[in-house]
Amino acid sequence: MRIGVAKEIKPQENRAGLTPGAAHELVRHGHEVLVQAGTGAGIGCDDEAYRAAGARIVADAAAVFGEAELVVKVKEPQPAEIALLKRGQVLFTYLHLAPDRAQTEGLLASGCTAIAYETITDAQGRLPLLAPMSEVAGRMAVQVGAVALQRPNGGRGVLLGGVPGVAPGRVAILGGGVVGTEAAKMAVGLGAEVTVLDRSLPRLRELDDLFRGRVKLVFASALEVEQAALAADLVVGAVLVPGAAAPKLLTRAQVARMLPGAVLVDVAIDQGGCFETSRPTTHAAPTYVVDGVVHYCVANMPGGVPRTSTWALNNATLPFTLQLAAKGWRRACRDDAHLRAGLNVHEGHLTHAAVAASLGLPLTAPEDLLAGEGGG
Repeated sequence: MRIGVAKEIKPQENRAGLTPGAAHELVRHGHEVLVQAGTGAGIGCDDEAYRAAGARIVADAAAVFGEAELVVKVKEPQPAEIALLKRGQVLFTYLHLAPDRAQTEGLLASGCTAIAYETITDAQGRLPLLAPMSEVAGRMAVQVGAVALQRPNGGRGVLLGGVPGVAPGRVAILGGGVVGTEAAKMAVGLGAEVTVLDRSLPRLRELDDLFRGRVKLVFASALEVEQAALAADLVVGAVLVPGAAAPKLLTRAQVARMLPGAVLVDVAIDQGGCFETSRPTTHAAPTYVVDGVVHYCVANMPGGVPRTSTWALNNATLPFTLQLAAKGWRRACRDDAHLRAGLNVHEGHLTHAAVAASLGLPLTAPEDLLAGEGGG
């Protein structure tokens, strides 16, 4: 199969769809890999590194989209990229369609087949291609939150770890999944006073075994969420409903009652955000202030550490890319129910239930599209 990788064009997105090592693995399995010139600049890999891996360098995105049967990316296609997609082409990337009607309608109109990293599952019901970026974002959340708390950045002027004789900062983490767990690890490591809130008692028990009393664990009733947020210096929004828009956990009125100079880091912003006052920001202008509260809502947080993120992402995506390349999307999705869960769009049909429900659009069951022969 001919696999294409275009240079990411979302603002301040420096990750790459394939590392040279992943490209080499695909070539070793008999596939052709096309890489747009300059794709690896943000991860410290020049075009020669991809050539040495067996890839062919092409001049621009039009050449990639024009030739590739399978396009591998990192972030959702931007309008200029959607315009290059065509029927019969497979797109494999993060999509986050639930809060993005314009992108969804563009993909449906293109006729392409779009498979989303973030809805592929595993045997335990987890999201294995979202997990590595959730790990990165969770760890970054506390790192960027600590910087935003500094007074010159609009924050309260609180050092999360405190010092002898001065109490540490208070961190409230809403959600105990991968993002929340990694954020808690970082916050504990800095010496902060940490509270994690989650609605799953089994998950709270797991976190209790992991942290052994170093973290306060609270069932996430609406009242407990409000009280934790109002007392915190830093609140990390770490909730996820797979494929669907994030629930709003704090209203604008509640945000207005938070401590002056407190910081909200909304890791759920790529699914619409979990605070009513959230709106997407970029690495170039990552924060804004509402009612005295600093908001950090960068929608591609791992793009700020592209070397770490690209290798972590490729470690997880490569086995699925190899399946798609070897079998074609149709047989690969028939053979693997977990990959099938990633199918979001096919030739004008929306195929993921949570996305369809969030956008109020008709749903076509993936199984209805998988009949017939051929790789697809």
